[in-house]
Amino acid sequence: MNKVSFFNQEYNYIKNNKYKDNAKVLVNLLPDYFFSVPASSTGKYHPKFALGDSGLVRHTKVAVRIAHELLENNTIGSVFTSDEKDLIIIALMLHDGLKSGLVQEKYTKFDHPLLVSKYIKDNSDKLTLTNDEVEFICNCIESHMGEWNKDYDGKEVLPLPKGKYQKFVHMCDFLASKKFLDVHFENNDIVD
Repeated sequence: MNKVSFFNQEYNYIKNNKYKDNAKVLVNLLPDYFFSVPASSTGKYHPKFALGDSGLVRHTKVAVRIAHELLENNTIGSVFTSDEKDLIIIALMLHDGLKSGLVQEKYTKFDHPLLVSKYIKDNSDKLTLTNDEVEFICNCIESHMGEWNKDYDGKEVLPLPKGKYQKFVHMCDFLASKKFLDVHFENNDIVD
């Protein structure tokens, strides 16, 4: 399986070639299941396009596309530097990378944002990113669940988004999960 090729369209949103290369390394490190499972293990929390085979990839592509569209809008995107925009795109590409765990489990792992963050940090020796760039990506991922940060016992497990970067990543993921969205795909690529 050529994991990197799943996001050929999305790499074009990244302007800094160093970031683009690192995004490809990180995508290649994702477990195989990421590229075939649905976005929701129960089917309750995502739109139809995100269900079925490769649904998680399609959900991820929609979150990235929402970010790209908003970041390209001068009214919204002007508060971010070009590098920040690139790092936000990378964070969204990876935000659900271990949604079913490091080794695939039947249901979504509630702490998957923390698992992905740790996985990226554990593999940072394979990257040419600075520690600050890795931290930026990981901080955005760790809080992407927003207000859904408590486990089934009501214990706060995940951090709430703070600041414009974390809130932006959460917003894009949140919007990509809304059932009213009707995004069309061809071969797992968004059709305009």
